[in-house]
Amino acid sequence: MAGTVSLGTVMVASGVVRVPVGGHGSGSTLQRRPTFRGGYPAVVGTSAAEPSTAPPRRGRGGPGRRQRHSRRRLVIGALGVLVLLAVLALGPWAYVSLSSRGHVHRFDDAPSAPVALVLGAGLNPDGTPSPFLAGRLEVARALYASGRVKVLLVSGDNRVRDYDEPTAMRDWLVANGVPADAVVRDFAGRDTYDSCTRATRIFGVQRALVVSQGYHLPRAVTTCRAVGIDAEDVGDWTARRYPAQWTAGERRERLAAAKTVVDLVTGRDPVLGPVETSVQDALTAGSAPT
Repeated sequence: MAGTVSLGTVMVASGVVRVPVGGHGSGSTLQRRPTFRGGYPAVVGTSAAEPSTAPPRRGRGGPGRRQRHSRRRLVIGALGVLVLLAVLALGPWAYVSLSSRGHVHRFDDAPSAPVALVLGAGLNPDGTPSPFLAGRLEVARALYASGRVKVLLVSGDNRVRDYDEPTAMRDWLVANGVPADAVVRDFAGRDTYDSCTRATRIFGVQRALVVSQGYHLPRAVTTCRAVGIDAEDVGDWTARRYPAQWTAGERRERLAAAKTVVDLVTGRDPVLGPVETSVQDALTAGSAPT
């Protein structure tokens, strides 16, 4: 009868039951392994339309898989941001540390140079050098007295009338035995980059010893060498007797290294002005101690 499905004859061959399932000569069969009931094979599920009882399989694009992929992307993105922040935070200090290797000295093993560039470090309320600045000035005085340098270029801030680091530095050195004509003042050394850049571009310094606190030496010598000075560092370590300020200075150097890299990459101009011959004049005059 049209529209009906003939079950046909159950055939058993090699353990497989083959049941014709199509009508009107379709030629298709449904294969099932027989189950045996009372010694005779029985066909299980002979109807082609019988629904499957197996649990549905999840496709690859299911919601669970998409959620796992989203979480994985978030984790990878967060790790990438952390790596970038670490590079930005640690990269400049690593550059400063590597660039200064072999150029940082204590007084006993300091080399010689025509000029000592002494960097400012603040004044007391009465206008005299702070303990940290006095430590740098003492190293500079000793370098001059030992004949390792001939001229002292003192570089500090003088943006306002009542704050004059270079003059306070010069006065301290003269009061402690350095001839006044061996001291040259730079009134626009507002930071390390400015002092190094002005030393070479304004005062014509080509080779120098840079004097600062020990924790500041890597950044100071890296900066001066990067702007074209054949520089070596000589440090003051006596200021360690002020542990809180010393530790704060060490921490600040990690952050200041990033500014140094920006300054060097951009090549910004500090406060400049006309070229001065005062360092060359002092060197020519031969102000070295006898």
